[in-house]
Amino acid sequence: MSVIQYNGTGRRKTAVARVYLRPGKGAISVNKRPFEEYFPNPVHRMQIQIPLNLTGTADKFDILVNVQGGGISGQAGAVRHGISRALLEYNQELRPKLKAAGLLTRDAREVERKKYGHPKARKRFQFSKR
Repeated sequence: MSVIQYNGTGRRKTAVARVYLRPGKGAISVNKRPFEEYFPNPVHRMQIQIPLNLTGTADKFDILVNVQGGGISGQAGAVRHGISRALLEYNQELRPKLKAAGLLTRDAREVERKKYGHPKARKRFQFSKR
């Protein structure tokens, strides 16, 4: 017996999230831990639930997420992107809503590399004339 499952891969900064939607009651587990425990910050939880609330599918699926790399904010963004992609696999008619909200676009912003002779990527050491 095969389980009905919809997959999506989300990315943000250096974080990668593999998201699996399965028919269920709306439970979310991240790296085999409860959603609320993994993301204690309510802002991150709200951000992740945006695609579900927008499409009205919050209580239709149990969501399993494997996420690695990056920090907590990058991981939250990656999970949101992955959920959006998995919802597309479930129903292509959700595309206009998700696209209009900007949930299908991979946020391409990455950390700029540090330059030699500088303390950070763009910051300079204090200039001294004499």
